[in-house]
Amino acid sequence: MSTYLCSQQITAALNLRDLSNPAEGHHAMQELLAAVVDALTATWDVPTRWHRTSPVVAVEDNYDRLGFDSDAITRDIRYSRYLSPTVMLRSHTSASIPWLLRSLEPDDGLDELQVLPGLVYRRDAIDRTHVGEPHQVDLWRLCSTTRLTSADLDHMLGAIAEAVLPGARWRAVPAVHPYTASGSGRQLDVLVDGQWLELAECGLIDPEVLLTAGLDPKKWSGLALGMGLDRALMLRKNIDDIRILRAPDPRIQQQMTHLEPWTPVSTLPAISRDLSIVIDQEDDDETIGDRIRTAVADRLEDLETVSVVARTQYDELPENARSRLGINRDQVNALVRIVFRPLHRTLTDSETNSLRDQVYLAVHQGPHLELIASDH
Repeated sequence: MSTYLCSQQITAALNLRDLSNPAEGHHAMQELLAAVVDALTATWDVPTRWHRTSPVVAVEDNYDRLGFDSDAITRDIRYSRYLSPTVMLRSHTSASIPWLLRSLEPDDGLDELQVLPGLVYRRDAIDRTHVGEPHQVDLWRLCSTTRLTSADLDHMLGAIAEAVLPGARWRAVPAVHPYTASGSGRQLDVLVDGQWLELAECGLIDPEVLLTAGLDPKKWSGLALGMGLDRALMLRKNIDDIRILRAPDPRIQQQMTHLEPWTPVSTLPAISRDLSIVIDQEDDDETIGDRIRTAVADRLEDLETVSVVARTQYDELPENARSRLGINRDQVNALVRIVFRPLHRTLTDSETNSLRDQVYLAVHQGPHLELIASDH
């Protein structure tokens, strides 16, 4: 895997439409976000300030100034997208918080809700609930006129849960985050079809984060919350495939203009292919998913899921299999299952086989190739 993104990858990432931004066309995601913000301002009766910032950020702001440990797994190149040793595409919208805190006047009297929505960029698995460029929003209430407490946090969670899923049961369970004060971190879950699902992460702002930005934690306090907008919208509209949010089919696009429940359009049959490939020991679903996204960027909507079904270590393989695969001791034989299901058209056998081979070439690390498309 290349350490840094190439110019084509950067351009593609920065040109991707931000569904949360009204300037790029209307989308139901904007209505849901507006409902959440309106609920919070009504609960607290405080002003709101919106920030739409560049997704190109300093690594220090994305990690260090938010309290992430130097060895945090999320920093690994397998999961984050770096442009250089010091610059990256943000992995969360929280990356703009250090800049925001530094922009405040330490002596000002302030009590505001800060709203920071947008795309974030990760290397992730390919399935019905994950994409490499999900949408997030950070909602931080910053205050220097009074001390915010856990009671304010409870009000925040209740207002958000009701705005996203009116009438749904919710709970707050303990969680740990680098930028929230010890013991204050929580995960907001909502009950959907008898199952508790995560909706947001939150807590009281860690005093060290404030201090690093030049704000006196004896005067300043706040609430920090991050929420995935794709997941929130999918829960609200009862959508089970994240690709639907961007699908070009007019029948789907029309339903992405409001918050009414999703009505499925005709479902095309799934086609699956199993690949026996050689991968490195450290390759996981996220690494494999990112390689495939890069290789088949223009056909990604045709893939429903890509998953590693089984891994067989070098020592567990018979000698004839090792020879056939050309596998090394630091590699494994993986059975990868691809499920093809375009949202708005049917794939021919030839198209399926060609796309299968593209995926195969993107992830197979062995010297011997097993391609099946007719043009190979």
